[in-house]
Amino acid sequence: MAADTVMADDVTEHPIARKMFADDAASRALGISLDDLGPGRARTSMTVTSSMVNGHGITHGGYVFIIADTTFALACNSHDDAAVAARADIRFLRPTREGDVLVAEAVERRRFGRNGIYDVTVSVGGEVIAEFRGDSRTIATDGH
Repeated sequence: MAADTVMADDVTEHPIARKMFADDAASRALGISLDDLGPGRARTSMTVTSSMVNGHGITHGGYVFIIADTTFALACNSHDDAAVAARADIRFLRPTREGDVLVAEAVERRRFGRNGIYDVTVSVGGEVIAEFRGDSRTIATDGH
């Protein structure tokens, strides 16, 4: 699927998340594609390239983290308030290799006050390869 392709929602939906993703040079440079976006949820994908593998011939964990983190950011910015990560961690369950297509799916677990909790599952071919949890905090967008 081409970068910035979204299957589910009209492009006018979720403007904060869409603008954030459009301005995300890092995700764009890695070829991360936005595949689905809805209230409190997002799905992205990325193909592992030769420059993303480490000295063991497996995907560097930082790349698995970045697709999970990008997907988390999209989900927590899919509401009417801009949000940033307050905390995040990841569990790597199995390695991936060059050519694998990583698919990250984020789901909102709970929003309360200015806080949110999100889980992101990263998979390859339907097999879970990593689990990520992120806590978000809404921020003022008026420059203060």
